[in-house]
Amino acid sequence: MTPKIKKILYATDLSANSAYALGFALKSASLYRAEMVILHVFDRPTIGYAPMLDVYIDDKNRQALFNEHAADVKARVRKRLEMIYAKELEENPIYGDTTISIEVCEGYPAETILTMADDLKCDMILMGTHGKGVLGHAFLGSTAKRVLRRTRKPIFVIPLPKGKLDLTFQEE
Repeated sequence: MTPKIKKILYATDLSANSAYALGFALKSASLYRAEMVILHVFDRPTIGYAPMLDVYIDDKNRQALFNEHAADVKARVRKRLEMIYAKELEENPIYGDTTISIEVCEGYPAETILTMADDLKCDMILMGTHGKGVLGHAFLGSTAKRVLRRTRKPIFVIPLPKGKLDLTFQEE
């Protein structure tokens, strides 16, 4: 029995690896005639000098400052993802029939990807990966590894091919 893939979650960290994986995500959504959710997760900003902030700003105002910063980050990332998708459509108009939605969330990346995949009833997860260190090509990125270990959904982890280090999501 062939599984029905109606919705694909494409998780991006806006790196070169995820830029490369976007093509796979769009192609998969097109082939399955599935919706695609583009998801970016960012961590809550950590401030190494938080104890010093206590002298100048109370906890309530600090929380408001963090929330304002998070709203600004979400708006900027959403705009950037919209531009990236528009550019991809310009280069590959065949994907124009694919229904796309964009989600920008704050949280721990792996946990948020898993939660969003369930909450949005996604049938498949697709993401880029990267290795670090001398033997980087042999290792999955930590977020991809955590998602892979904990999901019960099909997941495609797309490595950046050798020699493609110049790929990136360009700023417009």
